[in-house]
Amino acid sequence: MHALTSSWQFWAVLAAVFAALTAIFAKIGVAGVNSDFATFVRTLVVIAALAAVLSLTGQWQAPGSIPARTYLFLALSGLATGASWLCYFRALQMGQASLVAPIDKLSVVLVAIFAVTFLGEKLSPANWTGIAMIAGGAVLVALKT
Repeated sequence: MHALTSSWQFWAVLAAVFAALTAIFAKIGVAGVNSDFATFVRTLVVIAALAAVLSLTGQWQAPGSIPARTYLFLALSGLATGASWLCYFRALQMGQASLVAPIDKLSVVLVAIFAVTFLGEKLSPANWTGIAMIAGGAVLVALKT
């Protein structure tokens, strides 16, 4: 079991499962409430859950031990996450979860493009083919029939 939980693939699959549940729970949760307020409530739950995990596992770190550059990029990531959640909840309130989620997952395509452009990561032709298929699949799923 330790070999399984120490692989990035294990955690990536769990992330996908929880992201899928997020869409379903959020679609139900935004019914009859302002989507921005729903995002706020969700954020409070995330903060409380993470504080509990950090406390239970003893993973708190001294704030002074973290470089300023790390704080800057974590803050930028937090702002991007917040903006993404606000947009996602608004889209879920207006559209079907089965159509909104695939478009949201175009982030996979954008991550690949950004990683190559800004992080210098290299992708093979097979990787680019997969990315193109994800993009095409997201568009096909979101098409109105």
